[in-house]
Amino acid sequence: MSKPTIIPYGSWTSPISAAQAAAQRSGRNQAMVSGGVVYWTENRPEEGGRVAVMRKSGGNPPEEATPAGFNCRTRVHEYGGGAFVAHGKILFCANFEDQRLYRIHPGTDPVPITPEPPVAAGLRYADGRLTPDVKQIVSVRESHLAEGEVRNEIVAIQSHGSGEPRVLATGRDFYAAPRPSPDGKSMAWLEWDHPRMPWDGTELWLADFSSKSSLVNPRKIAGGSTESICQPEWSPNGVLHFVSDRTGWWNLYRWAGDRAEALLLMEAEFGSPAWGFGYSHYAILPDGRIAAMYSKDGLDYLGWMPPDGREWRRIDTELTSFTPPGLHFDEASGRLIVVGGAADRPPAVYALDIDTGGLEALSTIDSDLPDPSYISRPRPITFPTTGGQIAHALFYPPQNGDHQAPAGTLPPLIVISHGGPTSRTTSEFTLPRQYWTSRGFAVVDVNYRGSTGYGRPYRELLNGTWGVYDVEDCIAAAQYLVDQGQADPERLIIRGGSAGGYTTLCALTFHDVFAAGASYYGVADLETLAHDTHKFESRYLDSLIGPYPEAIEVYKRRSPIHFAGQLACPIILFQGLEDRVVPPAQAETMVEALRSKGLPHAYLAFQGEGHGFRQADNVRRALEAELYFYSRIFGFDLPDQPQPVEIKNLSATR
Repeated sequence: MSKPTIIPYGSWTSPISAAQAAAQRSGRNQAMVSGGVVYWTENRPEEGGRVAVMRKSGGNPPEEATPAGFNCRTRVHEYGGGAFVAHGKILFCANFEDQRLYRIHPGTDPVPITPEPPVAAGLRYADGRLTPDVKQIVSVRESHLAEGEVRNEIVAIQSHGSGEPRVLATGRDFYAAPRPSPDGKSMAWLEWDHPRMPWDGTELWLADFSSKSSLVNPRKIAGGSTESICQPEWSPNGVLHFVSDRTGWWNLYRWAGDRAEALLLMEAEFGSPAWGFGYSHYAILPDGRIAAMYSKDGLDYLGWMPPDGREWRRIDTELTSFTPPGLHFDEASGRLIVVGGAADRPPAVYALDIDTGGLEALSTIDSDLPDPSYISRPRPITFPTTGGQIAHALFYPPQNGDHQAPAGTLPPLIVISHGGPTSRTTSEFTLPRQYWTSRGFAVVDVNYRGSTGYGRPYRELLNGTWGVYDVEDCIAAAQYLVDQGQADPERLIIRGGSAGGYTTLCALTFHDVFAAGASYYGVADLETLAHDTHKFESRYLDSLIGPYPEAIEVYKRRSPIHFAGQLACPIILFQGLEDRVVPPAQAETMVEALRSKGLPHAYLAFQGEGHGFRQADNVRRALEAELYFYSRIFGFDLPDQPQPVEIKNLSATR
């Protein structure tokens, strides 16, 4: 390799284009194994964000199990997940266009097995499981038919498609994870009510499952308002397992007939916040061993325990990050099926030998990945923040084998605030993140107080403090890296999407630390969000801010839209015009406030995009526009000039 050329930070030539970053088939890939056939979902940004279902059996190459154009995606809770279930080579899929369930035999057209609702996409299905006799699918159903609030319930659907679905459980605000036992005589499921979110408190129920598809003798066996239960799962011999955070950490338990029995208690997370359906953090092997993915101190691991749960053994593998919807056991090959990646490779579907850690890639791995000399590897950092507490982040220094910056200069720093906010950033490889570091930006991805992966007490620190602690932690991360000599204090940037967009807007409105920012479909008005969002999140702010309208003054004080006059730095905003979670009016109102104040700003709105951009052209355009925006604000040259974006009031000074 030739000697690196000396070029200022931010102006480095990178082999990672915005088009490549946009085309990465990322997403939380659902996986499933049935009859020796491995299935997984694959996002297709180049096809307008379509989700295809792939399959692989034996030594055959992967093939698409869904017909061309079929978009396997459910809108239950708006975030979806759990959109398909399989039996051998027969697939049952939710179709995004009409939200009906379809049966798909290889080589034939999909056949709907749920009735056409009187309202378009008015009945939605997710998280289904086949009964052992394969005659029925038990599934979560979300009804948008009647006036008033959306109704959620559990239904039984005839797999051959005749008759109306039969309601099994109804009356609670939310349901998830209906799981029939291996003998078909019992069923477990989760349910909970407003104002709790599933990571606040859920209940695990168990009932006898009769031949007439009804639940008999239902009883709550675990959970409550302050205990989060996730992933109930039956062992092959009919023992119910689940994950609970009753100790402050999501750990594994089993039902011993009259009590919950802890398998192994660790200060690690064997669960994650259920933003979507179909998450699978552990798998029970035929010999009784339990394999599981877990997170500790911001990093992911894989391991297994014997049936008695008395010890835990790490699996040595090249993978360092794991995707929750993907851990299963394939009896045909005797291997684990995992969705995972590493610092230098994006997530893919692998078959993994539990004893040796050996891997076989099942899904296609992008052969056009950049050389390792262009890849920045994350370094976990823990830093002091307000109130004498600590927070966590992953730091990515600038990295490009072709370039170095002039001596004595420091890189601009992009502080990323993740969405959720009850979520976390991981070390999972993403080209969009490397898009920045390979151009000479430092990046710090902050797991602020309230993030998951560090136990329930850390997660609950954001209760009542959203818009405060998350912002203070992003500022503290930036200041920590400035003090460490890792970032230019005059070129600090904050960016984020959804809840991260709210954190971004709060940081830029209520503090004078950052020199620029980018908000992707961010919340600007908490009051609007409280009464103009979908059912799943409609009471989320009760815990993060306070009950509405009793805490209306807090909502106003924490809403950037009411304090736009305090803004003093340039902002670029991005918004999907079909967004049901954060409606476009929030971004548009913020843009008007920026225009009135005369601040430099840009605004890009995308037709056909909802909450989170899925179309490759739009993701590419947003990345290029954001880079162009920073280049004009900070005055650095770009070697490959992207398509310009109109920046209003560019001549205004900070």
